[in-house]
Amino acid sequence: MCKVVLIDDNPIDHYIMRTMLYNNQACKQATYTFDGSMIIEFIEENRSRTSVLPDVIFLDLTMPDFSGWEFLEKFEKLRDGIRKNIELYVMTSSVRESDRERSCKYHCVSSFISKPLSKQALNEICQHAVS
Repeated sequence: MCKVVLIDDNPIDHYIMRTMLYNNQACKQATYTFDGSMIIEFIEENRSRTSVLPDVIFLDLTMPDFSGWEFLEKFEKLRDGIRKNIELYVMTSSVRESDRERSCKYHCVSSFISKPLSKQALNEICQHAVS
């Protein structure tokens, strides 16, 4: 079973993800948050408890207070001390090539996805994470 976290400041994107994950056999547990710093703290506190850590994180870049870029900086530093491979997907409405290039410089980023995420892509990501 794939554990997913969505970090996004747009409640509509939370709704879309919930709708796409409804009855998804590969993913039965999802967390939705507007605050990426909360997820960083959770990962820091549970870095050795792999059963509670997410398998996949979908991250929006443009958010107030704690941006996706700030999340990437902190997560990149944490990643080596985590006993689980967490796949991180930058999922953004940004169409700037510079955002794609910048995000792909982080070793922790699995892929850069332009919104909206298709249900097929979500299913493939969830199935890959649990295989």
